[in-house]
Amino acid sequence: MADTAQTDHGRFALPTKNLPAPQVRDLPEPPSSTWKIIGPGMVGAGVGLASGEFILWPYISSQVGLVFLWGAVVGVVIQWFLNMEIERYTLATGETALTGFNRYGKHWGLFFAIMTYFANLWPGWATSSASMLTYLFGGGDPRWIAIGMLLLIGAILTFAPVVYVMLERLIAVKIAAVALLVVLALVFAIRGKTYGALGDAVTNPQFPAEQLGFALVMGAIAYAGAGGGQNLVQSNWIRDKGFGMGVHVPRLTSPVTGETEADPTANGYTFTPDDANLARWKRWWKFANIEQAATFVAITVLTIAFTSMLAHATLFGDPNVKNNIGFLKIEGTTLQTLVGGWFGYLFWAIGAFSLFAAAAGIVDYTSRLTSDMIKARYLRTSRITESKLYFWLVWGLVAFGIIVLLAGLTQPLVLLVISACTAGTMMFVYSGLLWWMNSRALPHAIRIPTWRSAVLWFSFLAFGCLAVFTIIDQVKKL
Repeated sequence: MADTAQTDHGRFALPTKNLPAPQVRDLPEPPSSTWKIIGPGMVGAGVGLASGEFILWPYISSQVGLVFLWGAVVGVVIQWFLNMEIERYTLATGETALTGFNRYGKHWGLFFAIMTYFANLWPGWATSSASMLTYLFGGGDPRWIAIGMLLLIGAILTFAPVVYVMLERLIAVKIAAVALLVVLALVFAIRGKTYGALGDAVTNPQFPAEQLGFALVMGAIAYAGAGGGQNLVQSNWIRDKGFGMGVHVPRLTSPVTGETEADPTANGYTFTPDDANLARWKRWWKFANIEQAATFVAITVLTIAFTSMLAHATLFGDPNVKNNIGFLKIEGTTLQTLVGGWFGYLFWAIGAFSLFAAAAGIVDYTSRLTSDMIKARYLRTSRITESKLYFWLVWGLVAFGIIVLLAGLTQPLVLLVISACTAGTMMFVYSGLLWWMNSRALPHAIRIPTWRSAVLWFSFLAFGCLAVFTIIDQVKKL
């Protein structure tokens, strides 16, 4: 009976040239209470809500109004489809997408890890939060504050017994704080003209490339929410949360306070695609889609809409604002004038905490992607655990950031150009790889369907064009 079901529904076809064949186990039962495993999409939204959502999209709204908010919706929905194809592979195999890519090419995972480091190596993600604290307290050296934040992030990620659990709690507090700001802003700061402009965003959408530049507009769409390596880490986060076959894989724990890892040499797990397992698969797949839509998509779109409305209410038409961290100082000062001093301080406090939480997430996913890739591909049989690799990589990133800040260095132009091009290039490449992998490695019954393939091909072409235009734009600056 099992053989018949397997023949009817196809077989797993994971290549074994570069990595060993996965073990076979039953797909676990989905939880009876789905609320217990909601979280990875929320973490993805919370980490992704960084400078783009607090600076770039509000800056756009301050210059052209809310007529381009549709771009954020398009960008986030495309990333939802990408995230779901990343999750499809992990739900079915317990392996991360990078490990799956390594099955098709020896060093694909290394390529994406290096690209992620190029995007996140310079500690600008820490100085943004530090700068907001100087606005809050009326002074201070952002450099020393940022160094303190780096050390705190390193300590948090080192001593949390289960790293993902700590990150999820930190992001939950961040989202609650932002929700409080939303409610208060709707009551005290956002006026009728902004609600009218929101209506124009629906009835009169525009593509403001002429006013803002093609590269900025396309970049805003592409990186709304997450982008680059952060999408790929959804594999790791759902695995640590126990989604699908990921429940069989040990979670990333602290090498200091966490539990000992079990079976560190196992790469992945597949299931016999019989009727019972496929019935469980359908429930897992439905839940995973709903979890991403209700958390990653909803939280990201609502936050971008709110921060854009707040910027429109305070700074619309002001030609003096710039697309950098100073934008938030001007916005907070204006809020103090319009609402009261307390609201400006609250805005800066919540903004500083939000950017700090995002910085912790950036250090986590950069180190998490790389440690998993190194362990699964290059050190599979070594006694060095993934947790120890993660520890070294976290503190390596922290140490590099501290050295840069102490030396007072500015980001080299070449590295700035490279980092600006990485996210679009990565998304271009892995859009194609995800389609290839999920249309070949998985049984017919759970492979990517034609209509989702079309979305990935659109993503492949769109991010390919974006990567080319961004590279051309950045090379001109050299």
